[in-house]
Amino acid sequence: MKKANPAAAVIKGLDAFSEWTGRSIAWLTLLMVLVTFVVVVMRYVFNVGNIQLQESVIYMHSFVFLLGAGYTLKHDGHVRVDIFYRPMGEKGKAVINILGTLLLLLPVSIFILWISWEYVMFSWDTLEGSQEAGGIEALYILKTSLIAMPVLMILQGISELLRNLLVLTGQGHLLEIDDAQEHPL
Repeated sequence: MKKANPAAAVIKGLDAFSEWTGRSIAWLTLLMVLVTFVVVVMRYVFNVGNIQLQESVIYMHSFVFLLGAGYTLKHDGHVRVDIFYRPMGEKGKAVINILGTLLLLLPVSIFILWISWEYVMFSWDTLEGSQEAGGIEALYILKTSLIAMPVLMILQGISELLRNLLVLTGQGHLLEIDDAQEHPL
């Protein structure tokens, strides 16, 4: 039996975490639809408003986009210029992905994390709540997603970087072996 490559093991773990996070957070989209339906029925049928329910939709929407970013990266769902990327070979794509990760993804994610830190910590220190009367008194939790998003992007970025380094060094087949062992036919 072949010994597992440490990079492949790290990639597998980070990918599994991103997959779990994305699939978990995706359930908020269904909940958003249901809560929005309730808000509309309450408003137009019973002439009753509920600020907390309305704000909860904003919270869920933010969580889906911010906390689902790593999952989207894992599934190659972010924007790229395919006119140049698509016709490239496997190693050419790996070079572009490595450069993109090192020059764009990681620096921007680190900057977002750094610039958001004090803002989010102030919100936690004051246990910041809604500016609306009767709103959700946990705005600090929503603002925490400004820190969670770059962390999730950095983790998945590390996975993508390692994956592309394996491809570039001719060891990309090690990832396929792990996938075949994980999902036998």
